[in-house]
Amino acid sequence: MTEANKRVYQGDNPVIRYFEALSAIPRSSGHEKEISDYVARFARERGCEAVQDETYNLVIRKPASPGYESVPPVIVQGHLDMVGEKREGVNHDFLRDPIELVVEGEFMTAHGTTLGGDNGLAVAFAMALLDAKDAAHPEVEILLTTEEETSMKGARKLNVGLLKGRTMINLDSDREGIVYVSSAGGARAYHTVPVEWAEGAAEEPICRIRIAGLIGGHSGDDIVHERANACQLLGRVLDDLRRKVPFSLARVQGGLASNAIPREAEARIAIAREFRAAAEAAVTAWEAIFREEFALADPDVRVEFAAVPSDGQAEEERRVFAEPSKQAAIDSLLLVPSGVLRMDKAIPGLPRTSTNVGIVATTPDAVRFESLVRSSLRSELDAVVARMEATAKALGCRFEAGEYYPGWPYRVDSKLRDLFQAVYLREYGRPMEVKAVHAGIECGILADRIPGLDAVSYGPDLYDIHTPDERFRIASVERTWRFLLEVLREIKA
Repeated sequence: MTEANKRVYQGDNPVIRYFEALSAIPRSSGHEKEISDYVARFARERGCEAVQDETYNLVIRKPASPGYESVPPVIVQGHLDMVGEKREGVNHDFLRDPIELVVEGEFMTAHGTTLGGDNGLAVAFAMALLDAKDAAHPEVEILLTTEEETSMKGARKLNVGLLKGRTMINLDSDREGIVYVSSAGGARAYHTVPVEWAEGAAEEPICRIRIAGLIGGHSGDDIVHERANACQLLGRVLDDLRRKVPFSLARVQGGLASNAIPREAEARIAIAREFRAAAEAAVTAWEAIFREEFALADPDVRVEFAAVPSDGQAEEERRVFAEPSKQAAIDSLLLVPSGVLRMDKAIPGLPRTSTNVGIVATTPDAVRFESLVRSSLRSELDAVVARMEATAKALGCRFEAGEYYPGWPYRVDSKLRDLFQAVYLREYGRPMEVKAVHAGIECGILADRIPGLDAVSYGPDLYDIHTPDERFRIASVERTWRFLLEVLREIKA
């Protein structure tokens, strides 16, 4: 644990103490070896069997407590990786630096970055459970997967034969008092604009157009709020600009993860000095337009135009897109779909189908768009992917889709759901809400691969996931820990 992570939390809840410890270990998707090794070592030091596979998934077994030996095993599941997002100007390397934790009133958050409560809290719950000496429970199979935030590779590659349990508690949800019992499926889609380059005119300075100040958020949980997508806004600005003044395009980029709504995006353009004033006026006028459109969903949106100092220009930025490549890139920003496409009429407030353009990046030979398509109906998901493919074809672009993961269907006869509801009513004196979620949860993949799996998803209050405003309510984590222990104790019945 680094100095920044010491004694931030002054209480004695084991979940939060272990969360502090693991926050010192970088764990971005695709880089989970260190955190996987750490938790495996932690488990073995407590006499538990820990199996680590080639993707760094962990299956850890803690024997049943006395009196529970004949009760079937229970799987407790979460994922090891996190999304790395940071505020403008924050110097943080998610592959090397620890998360700097901060306690602000009743919440724990991070200094300028994502917190990693999604899903570091599940890892911390697992560690606390492994360390609990007086907890009553059947044999617990702790399953911690990898690359959930990108491809769900860990769950897809897992040897499910390692698991004996057919009852699973997933700890990747974010609202106390709500048990989730169904989720959407998804697929990633890649739209690639081939780029031919031209030599930029030396007398045309490079300027930057930037969209910033957006809230962003989780592309499943938060897509329903209709927050602005910085990449889409950038496309509208560039489309308007090309109708008013001549310019060349040198780069477009935005977003950091396909499952996070982009908070920032920028383009670099080469423009003759005599057109710069008109260009700046056209670009900055969009700030007032966007603030009116997103007055409630994203009130702090900014649209900036500035010259790039000559010492801040990379040599390759003297090259610009050839005109056909420029037009195709701007058209793609306009046409690749993003946002809620259809709401679920059976469940008020739940999106049924959506897309999110999460990453736009300029490479040496292309502009690459990465989107995450979600739907609770496979037919609608396939229809959206087909539409995206047709759009790419019409623009002369390349398209590919893959990394599909199944949705998690509602189970009518869930004894585990009934148990959660009964324990919650007894402990808190009010009914527990039962909901579906538009986000992708590994329950879908695991239920598809493990016959007869009875699963629910639960967790403490966690807000603004996948953004630097991510935070959890400390008291909610403490209550959720006690609730989890009570469920495990009662599962014997």
